[in-house]
Amino acid sequence: MIVVLLGYMGSGKSTIGRTLAKKLEFKFLDLDEYIEQNEKVSVAELFNSKGEIYFRSIEAKAVKQLCNDSDSLVLALGGGTPCFGDTMSFLNEHSNVMTVYLKASVSELTKRLVNEKSTRPLIAHLEEEAIPEFIAKHLFERSFYYNQSKVSINTDNQTVEAIVEAARSKLV
Repeated sequence: MIVVLLGYMGSGKSTIGRTLAKKLEFKFLDLDEYIEQNEKVSVAELFNSKGEIYFRSIEAKAVKQLCNDSDSLVLALGGGTPCFGDTMSFLNEHSNVMTVYLKASVSELTKRLVNEKSTRPLIAHLEEEAIPEFIAKHLFERSFYYNQSKVSINTDNQTVEAIVEAARSKLV
């Protein structure tokens, strides 16, 4: 089985993914890190030098390759990954993939992301007071895709262990 974690940036995909993979005795892979290793450049640099369309095409190819060639994997997607092309339908139609949406509120995401602003290219340019509105707009646009997940887990005010346990219980 391949467990694919999706959700907005700051929802905990990488943190939850690493812990969940250990509990399941699966390999963990962060899609952005995988792309950076293969392209030998950061995601931010890819966005700047080749543009979002190029990045999204690389991302979609990587997701399909990983899902078709892997097993016993927890894969943390980028926040926008399921929202482009046919990625979400591919994931949900794949017989060996379980999609899990790590759902967090605008206020929770804002709290988590304000301190990481400089490492998040999408929000690095924003003033702190503009972040909640930016997140709310993105969540509204992306919720159509996120809500297609087979499993949804609310992460607000939850510990990593509680979220991992909720995910594990829904995978069995």
